[in-house]
Parts: sequence; C-alpha cells; structure tokens
Amino acid sequence: MRFGVYIPGFGELADPRGLAVLAAEAEAAGWDGVFLWDHVRFAVDTEVVDPWVALAAMACATQTIRLGPLVTPLARRRVQVVARQSTSLDHLSGGRLILGVGLGIDHWREYSGFDEPAGDDRLRAAVVDEALAVLLGLWSGAPVDHDGVHVTARNVRFLPRPVQRPHIPIWGAALWPRSAGLRRSARLGGVMPFDPGGNAFTGADVGRMLDEVGRHRPAELRSNPFDVVIAGGLEHMPLRELADAGATWALESFDPLTSLSDARAAVAAGPPG
Repeated sequence: MRFGVYIPGFGELADPRGLAVLAAEAEAAGWDGVFLWDHVRFAVDTEVVDPWVALAAMACATQTIRLGPLVTPLARRRVQVVARQSTSLDHLSGGRLILGVGLGIDHWREYSGFDEPAGDDRLRAAVVDEALAVLLGLWSGAPVDHDGVHVTARNVRFLPRPVQRPHIPIWGAALWPRSAGLRRSARLGGVMPFDPGGNAFTGADVGRMLDEVGRHRPAELRSNPFDVVIAGGLEHMPLRELADAGATWALESFDPLTSLSDARAAVAAGPPG
C-alpha cells in the first residue's frame, strides 16, 4: 500500500509557495503522493488556491512524489483546457501526475453560483463521460472528432502527448454505496470512494467495490493495474485489512481549514510504518 496526503487548498493552505514547501517536506518524510482538492469556492469566505498553479509549484519542488488534483469536476471545466493543463503538468513533473475526476457537488455553490447545472446528477454524469472520451483522445496525439450532446471537438489534434503511456492515470470519484461512480471508474485506472455519511471504510467495503468494478471493467483493461484510494485519518483506518482486501493507496486527509503549521507537523511525522 502507498501513502499520501490529501490537502484542501483553503485558508493558510491556499498559498502555492507554502504548498510547494509542504510537498517537498512530504517527499523527504517518505510519503508517496501529495494531492490537492479542486475547488473554486468554500463554505465560508476564505482564500482558495487554484490547484493547477499550486501543483506546478509542487512539481518543481519535488523529484519523485506522485501528485495531482483530487478530484477535478470535469462538468465545470472545459476539457480542452484540462487536456493542456494535465499534459503540461505531466511534462513538468517528469511523468508523476495522477488525475482525479468526478461530477462535483454544489454544497458551496460552485455550479449554481455561476448559473451552471447543479441539481441534475445525470446531466453532469453525461458531460463527464463525454469529456473523458475527448480527454483520452486529445492525450493520444491523434485527431479527435467528437460531435456529442454536451462536448464537441471538431477535427483537433493536441501535441505533445503526456509523458506517461498509454496515458496519465485517472482515478474516478464514487459515492459509496451507489454504483454509478464505480461503473465509470471501472473504465479508468482507479476509484476514490466517498461515503456521504462519513463512515470509515472496511476491507469488506473494498471487496464489494472491487466486485462491482470487476463486473463492469472492459475485458481489454482487466490485466491493467487498478487503484483503490481511501482517504481519511490514517490512525483510524484498518490499514492491513484494507490492503489485504485490495486497497492500494491510503491518504491522510486534512480538515478544510487546517493551518499550515499543523499540516507541516502531520507531514513531518511521515507515513505509517
């Protein structure tokens, strides 16, 4: 199992320079990954960082640690911009990017505050599915011609390709125990489940997730690695049980308004074991 830190970019953690220092300290302390929430607003008025700018600073401050946004709501971002940002960051980091994707939620009016669709999960899911198809096409370096209901790309080609092959790993967000996000994630490189009730995940939960993924994973992908990413307080997780059940990453999750000094102390303590 690999261990990472899962950082909200609010308040004192909205400074790209501070996050770059934090990422370098995480790498030195033996963590395997450092990941940022992707938001444009918070529940209260406070500072919010752009994750792509911060991740670029973090990539320049590190050498080996994996990094990325968890999760980017593709329904509120233009896929062509995400394709350019992610490819540039993959090159900047030397092929260390992992892209988390999901529908996004509207708790903090990140959709409705800008007159974008907020209440229709099916609509946003359809947008995400089309955007993923276009994103993978743009990453391939081949011409893309997609005339969809929600996303259009008319005979366009993006170069350079990302460093990683066949493409940048993608983790899909999924609400547990609902299955829609798991079905989408089955076509990707991993799943990051969220329990709206705040319940801790068990090995049995991971087993059921992987059973659901197995039922929907395309045959051509079944031999590829698949990540199960559990976030929360590591001291409260049954880590051995989760790993034995197939979880591959455990992320130390910080509260939204964690101070920079508290985040640095948690990172300096290093991963379990």
